[in-house]
Amino acid sequence: MQPATEQRPLPASGPPEPELPPRTAPAHVAIIMDGNGRWAKARGLPRLAGHRAGGEAVRRSIAAAIRHGVRFLTLYAFSAENWARPASEVLDLTGLLRHYLKSEIANLAEEGVRLSVIGEPGRFAPDIQTELAAAERLTAGNERLFLTIALSYGARNEILAAARAAAAAVLAGKLRLEDLDEPRFASFLATAGTPDPDLIIRTSGERRLSNFLLWQAAYAELVYLDVLWPDFGEADFAAALAEYTQRERRFGARPG
Repeated sequence: MQPATEQRPLPASGPPEPELPPRTAPAHVAIIMDGNGRWAKARGLPRLAGHRAGGEAVRRSIAAAIRHGVRFLTLYAFSAENWARPASEVLDLTGLLRHYLKSEIANLAEEGVRLSVIGEPGRFAPDIQTELAAAERLTAGNERLFLTIALSYGARNEILAAARAAAAAVLAGKLRLEDLDEPRFASFLATAGTPDPDLIIRTSGERRLSNFLLWQAAYAELVYLDVLWPDFGEADFAAALAEYTQRERRFGARPG
């Protein structure tokens, strides 16, 4: 990433890849960005270097999503469990978040990206909370790509908060218990108004969801890639989408 005083457009995607037909492209792609630490360790670098390189992969992924016609992109950037990491690493991660907000948000706004945050942004430092709120306001009118960043996010916490909110609505007489179905419950989730992910990509070779979008992922297609997150690029994004197009999505029904 560049210093905050220098703005850059989103990166070019390299040699053109065949465009996916609009009817087969997933509307919503979510990514579990994993492998920054291993990437740095393999190169004899501090973990911070891996996180910085991971920031460049975020920029490439946003550009790839736009080029392939993906409408919604959700990135798992900082889990609720990440607070348990060593204090020095948490400080590095929050410092990078602060830098990203200062250096990249103007670019996202110019590219037509709308930013929203799910999770517990209130756990971050006040200046980061202010920057996040300002970024959401600045990009609120954009519709080219709906980018959601999961920060201090945990799916179990999200579901628990939704259950509490639904119970409070029932107790307040705003909702009849017998009217609480799946769509109404989903309206209490942090992702209300966003379609469930069609495709979830996880990098680094790990094969688990790690408390990410557990309700929303019920029928998502899962693609696990061996590439470490800092190396993730246009070709990897396209490969995951190509695998998605080969899947038959039945949603519990029989083919045909």
